[in-house]
Order: sequence, then C-alpha cells, then structure tokens
Amino acid sequence: MNPRSIAYVMGTLLSVTAVAMILSAICSLCYGNEGDLAAILISAAISGVIGFPIRRIFRHDHDLNIKDAFVIAAFGWVIVSAVSALPFVIHRSIPCFTDAFFEMMSGYTTSGATILTDIEVVPHGLLFWRSETHLLGGMGFLTLTIIFLPHGMGGARIFRAESSPGQVITRERFLARNRDAIVVLWIIYLILNLVQIGLLCAGGMSLFDSLCHAFGTVSTSGFSPYNASIGHYDNAYFDWIIILFMFLGGVTFMLFYHLARGDWRVLRVNTEFRWYVGFMLVFCGAVTLILWGEGTYDFANALRHGTFQVTSLLTTTGFTTQDYELWPQAAQMFLFAVCFIGACAGSTTSGIKVIHYVVIWKFMVAAIKRIFLQPLSVASVRINNRPIDQSIIDLAVCYFIVNIFLVLGGGCFMALVDDMDYLSAMSSVIATLMNIGPGFGSVGPSENYAHISDIGKWFLAWNMLVGRLEMFSALVIFYPSFWRR
Repeated sequence: MNPRSIAYVMGTLLSVTAVAMILSAICSLCYGNEGDLAAILISAAISGVIGFPIRRIFRHDHDLNIKDAFVIAAFGWVIVSAVSALPFVIHRSIPCFTDAFFEMMSGYTTSGATILTDIEVVPHGLLFWRSETHLLGGMGFLTLTIIFLPHGMGGARIFRAESSPGQVITRERFLARNRDAIVVLWIIYLILNLVQIGLLCAGGMSLFDSLCHAFGTVSTSGFSPYNASIGHYDNAYFDWIIILFMFLGGVTFMLFYHLARGDWRVLRVNTEFRWYVGFMLVFCGAVTLILWGEGTYDFANALRHGTFQVTSLLTTTGFTTQDYELWPQAAQMFLFAVCFIGACAGSTTSGIKVIHYVVIWKFMVAAIKRIFLQPLSVASVRINNRPIDQSIIDLAVCYFIVNIFLVLGGGCFMALVDDMDYLSAMSSVIATLMNIGPGFGSVGPSENYAHISDIGKWFLAWNMLVGRLEMFSALVIFYPSFWRR
C-alpha cells in the first residue's frame, strides 16, 4: 500500500470539492444571500486549506496499485461526504452532523433519500449544493478526480474499483481505460444535462429548478427542491421530459459514444439494452393497465404516472409525481419488484443491473436444458453475440446473492435498532442499497428518513456507499487479508 499516493488522491478530491462549492456560492449571491453564503465559503475554505496543501506536498507520489484504489474508492466517498456536509451544519439548516452526512452521502451516491422534513425552507445556495452532489456523483466523483491526476498514476485502477461488475460481463471498452475515455464519458454526461435543462426551461420551468432537476435526472438521483418532488408541477410536459432523461440515464454510456459515431448496429447487438427496453415496456404497461383498469386515472394519466414511477424506480432515480402507496396493491407490487432490477451496467444507475438478470436467466435455462432435457448438450451463455466464461457467470450469481443477503440482513438490523415494521425495515435497506431513495411504509414517497435513529442512519448511509460501489469494492476492505502485505 502507498499511503503517500493515497494522500495525494484524497487531497485532489478535497480540492475538487472546494472548487465545486464556488458554484453554490455564486447561486447564493444570485438569490441575494439568504444567509447561506458564509457557510458555503467557510466550508470551501476548509476543504481547500486541507486539500490543496496535501495535493502539493505529495505531488511526486504517483504509484497506485489496485489495493490503493479500493481504499480510495471506499474512504474517498466518506471524506468528501463529510466535508460536503459542513455548509448545512454551519448554516444550521441541518444542525446534526449525522443528518447532514446522511444527506450528502445520499447526494453523492445518487440515492436521493432525504432527512429534510421541509425542503423548501432551505436557502437556494444550499439547495443548489445539494443537487450539485448529484451532478458530481452521477458519473462517479472519483472518475472526475481522475481527470486531474497525472498520466500513469493508476487512474484506470481507481475507475475499476468504482465501476460496476456488470461492466466486466459486457466487456464495454470504447477507448482505453484512461483519462481520454473518462473525459468522453463526462462530455456525454454533461451534454445530456444541458439538453434537458434547455427542454425544461423551454417548457416554463425556472433556470434554478431546471438545473436542480436535470442534475437529479441524468444522474438518476432524485433530489428535488420541492417537498412534492416532480408532483409539485403537475405538468405532463415536465413529466415526459424527465421520463425520457431518466431512461437515457439508465442506458450504457458506451452506446451514446457509438451512436454519436453513426454506429446504430450496437442497439441491435447489445443484449442488455434489449432486455432493458423489454423490462421497461412490461412493467410500464402492467402498472398503466392496473391504474386504468382500477379506475385510479383515465388512460392518459395512468400511462403518464405509471410510466413515470416505473422508470423512476427501475433506474433508481427516486422522483415521484404521485404517492404510489395510495395506488392499488397490484400496482404497488409491480413497483416493489422494479426496485430489485436497476438499469444498465455502465450507466449512472445503481441496483442489481439488468445484465446480471440476463446472465442468470440464460444460465438457468441452459442448466435446466442440460440436466433434464438434453444431458449431452453443450449450451453456452452468450452476451452481445459472444460466449462468456464460467467465471463471469459465477460473478453474476455471486453479486445477486450478496445483494439478497444484504437486504435480508439489513432489514433484520433495521427492525431491531429502530423497531420498524418489516415492510419499512426491508424497504429502507432496499431503497438505500439500490440507491433509489423513496421506498414503502415509513420511508415511502410522502415520508422521509428523519425519524430513523442515528445508528440506523449511519447503517443506511453505509448501505448507500456499498450500493454505489457495487458491493465488492466496499466489502473487500473488511477482509483481514486485505490489510496484510
């Protein structure tokens, strides 16, 4: 392990955080300084005073191995979330550090879970900072930091430590895993944000609201400056624009790169994308028909609200237009199931991911065929028209099982420490581990996480980190052998 190189990266993380806070300070000034400017500037100064000197002192230490990358991935998010919580603590809009840390970890991990009982009383500068954490965390805060690291420092290892296991399965490489590839990803990401901001503004949404909601949409995160989320507007145009960009945020970003180069064949070849579209059509159609058939809405509104909520939960965004816990039980069951899916690997979403379901389903079909129907057959599992190794199948199965164990174990833990009903306990873990935000029961769309104990909040914040780092990068540091030479 190389402590000096790790310190250099951590210093870079803090430096980027300090610079990012300046945008929130500018926002505060635009709204006449509602009392939050000093808190933002003090926090930026603290982050900069710590970060810039560390970066300078260790600027010649550029040797990183994969173990260092795992340490940076696990602890970098914690450090940045802690520093980013300072504006809220200093301003006293969130006086408790545990609550402020929870809010910022939720922001960076694109979870969208909140402890704020009245979002609309928070000053604009702090609301902008809250949404800006989505912009920074959507593509992975560490990937942004890699851009500012020297060539050859091992940025590819950090990217690997923060990436989804599903990207191993799909073998998505459009450029070498280096700064150039990350720059291309960020350009695509920012273009999607800018296009959505323009479309929302064109529909009459204010620039501030457009920025906040675009940051929370393309990053599939879910923070809104309003208590009622997107339902605040009750506007079909806004709903459909946000549905479109939530869907795009759930698409593998590698596809955008190929489409920009005129290679449309990838849409037909990419197995995960076809399944993603299939999941969307099935669940959106089912919820729409239930809402329409039960007389909850007319067909147009059933399609609008059903599609919005399915897309929001499947892509782990967490925006809401309606309180879906007031919907028929059948519709709620479909929404609950959607929470376990997630979108595509290599996108801004979290969750189990479509590709793991594809691999497990194809492996199951091949195994049943081989065991019961054609014992002498040799059936391979194919993804993107290519056979995949058994080790890849093992990874997909292992990843799925670990998710289920964490949900079950976490649900039991929350029921014990917070005396929650089983639905709320399980849902709180699912909503944070899958980085969704709202769940069911006492953490449903009309509720928040303020009532949960400090122990419960720290546990759920840890779940957010584990979910965002796709399990293994966050769990491997608990192995004693990891810390041995």
